[in-house]
Amino acid sequence: MANYFTCPIVSVACAISILCLALAESANSPFIVAHKRVSRTKVNSDLERLSVSVDIYNTGSEPAYDVALYDDNWAEEVFDTVIGNTSKTWEKLDAVVSFYLSGSLVSHSFELESKVKTVYYGTPALITYRVPTKSKLQEAYSTPILPLRILSESAAENKFQIAKMLLAKYGSLISVVLIVAIFANIFTSPTKASAGKKKKH
Repeated sequence: MANYFTCPIVSVACAISILCLALAESANSPFIVAHKRVSRTKVNSDLERLSVSVDIYNTGSEPAYDVALYDDNWAEEVFDTVIGNTSKTWEKLDAVVSFYLSGSLVSHSFELESKVKTVYYGTPALITYRVPTKSKLQEAYSTPILPLRILSESAAENKFQIAKMLLAKYGSLISVVLIVAIFANIFTSPTKASAGKKKKH
């Protein structure tokens, strides 16, 4: 009976020990967090430029070495021009040096141009780095980005186009209605004024 209860207790103790060792190891190592963002600029009706930025933080307690950023999974059939480099390396990314700091930071930016009207689904950027206590390169991924509606019209542009279309289609009718309304207002105004004078008398 004692052996029956001892086995689960030993298993739980081993699991807790392994978890504690893993937590201790992660506490004494770099921890990479990356944020990827994209801003769009419409150059003209046939060309849109995307500015891509990736911020990389080391929020761990140890430096990360040989840090490399790779963000080259952009479809060539959609983006025909790349301004800058989609990859970047850093020799070292320091750890947190103060309780008040959220972590050291490096950033990289580049631009893309597209002439294709589409909805594009991007992928997270890949970051690799080396930890002195491990022989294998470590990997981390950036935050994903929202779908990019390339060369799509904004809400304001859509409203302008709708107004322009309605004006072209019903412009003459609107003009006639406005003229009738103006004349009706002119003829009714003297009548109202004279009625007001009679009431005063």
